[in-house]
Amino acid sequence: MKIVAIVLFIVMYVLLIALPKRRAVTALITAGIFLVTGILPFAKLPTAIDWNVLLMILGTLLLVDYFIESKMPNLIADKLLAIAPNVMWVTILMSLFSGIISAFIDNVATLLMVAPVGLAVCKKLKINPVPMIISIAVSSNLQGAATLVGDTTSIMLASYASMDFNDFFWMNGRPGIFFAVELGALVTVPIMMVLFRKDREPVDSTEKTVVTDLVPTIMMLAHVVFLVIASFIPEKPEITNGVICMACGIIGILWEYAKDRDKDRVVRVLKNLDYDTMLLLTGLFAVIAGITEVGVIDDLAALIASVGGTNTFLLFTIVVWGSVLISAFIDNIPYVATMLPVLQGVTLAMGVEPYLLYFGLLCGATLGGNITPVGASCNIAGVGMLRKEGYEVSFRDFARIGIPFTLAAVISAYVFLWVFWR
Repeated sequence: MKIVAIVLFIVMYVLLIALPKRRAVTALITAGIFLVTGILPFAKLPTAIDWNVLLMILGTLLLVDYFIESKMPNLIADKLLAIAPNVMWVTILMSLFSGIISAFIDNVATLLMVAPVGLAVCKKLKINPVPMIISIAVSSNLQGAATLVGDTTSIMLASYASMDFNDFFWMNGRPGIFFAVELGALVTVPIMMVLFRKDREPVDSTEKTVVTDLVPTIMMLAHVVFLVIASFIPEKPEITNGVICMACGIIGILWEYAKDRDKDRVVRVLKNLDYDTMLLLTGLFAVIAGITEVGVIDDLAALIASVGGTNTFLLFTIVVWGSVLISAFIDNIPYVATMLPVLQGVTLAMGVEPYLLYFGLLCGATLGGNITPVGASCNIAGVGMLRKEGYEVSFRDFARIGIPFTLAAVISAYVFLWVFWR
């Protein structure tokens, strides 16, 4: 059964690359085969799907159309254009902007809030939005590991290793993972300067946008405030962030309807929701749960530990780069959950502190999803927004930006962690 699951998983990825317009169908059919063959028992399907992520996407998307129509993204775009000398620096500023926000709230929510601004910038400049939205997505993924509240995997590590918020900044007399991640973010700036070196067209900021409705912006900001507050609540339900986004989305859409009584507008918003992205994520969640169920992730974790042996440097290197490779194709949440006890056992046997390997695991697993457009929920949401705008993103398009970002960020974090935590 394990071999069958692996073969189906590989075939699915090949089809995802070959048929970019049929990704949701491909993932759902593969998930259906997993259920029919018993690779994933039907009883485990409800818990296999990450309802928290789906609710975050759905709740935020309810507001996105109103947010765009309010002209607030255009106003923010005007401000960015006023300080950027050319198109290249607009892209860099947008990436850094999304990264800063993502250090404190979930990266999917960050993408859905920042991407409309990026799209507004690109429309004003009449340029292809694909590079900018991909940059925003990978930057959002990059900064998630910087703080305890930035990503689910960070929360998992903090819970498992009894770390608090400050430990991500300074721990045991040494700089924490925050500085490793931020160093990676800084290193991506020259990478972007090389990738977008031809985008030297000057930008024009003479147009002054007038915002027509502040309510969608207020509800978007409410997302941020409540998500940050919720991140400090211990032992909260896993679905908390999703409920917050849904509540903000529903309140926003009800307010807009109460204001203008325009049923057609509400119907249009509901029709415009990116159902394709949500179906793709649903299928992928089920498939990942299936290969986890048959023990593939356990086998990968055991392989990493066995190959590393008792050589700390070799084990650290394998954990970081193995995690990058694995997380490019497998959801990092079950992988990190599996690896944490494995690494604790290995370090206990070696008589060394586990934090070097813990931080290496978190960096590799968080950044690895940036290699492919389906490697992280944030990437899938970004590609979905581009598809709605009429732009199809191939694996090659994404890899052109995602791979240099990943290599630069991982190498710098890898060196930083070894220097301070070896």
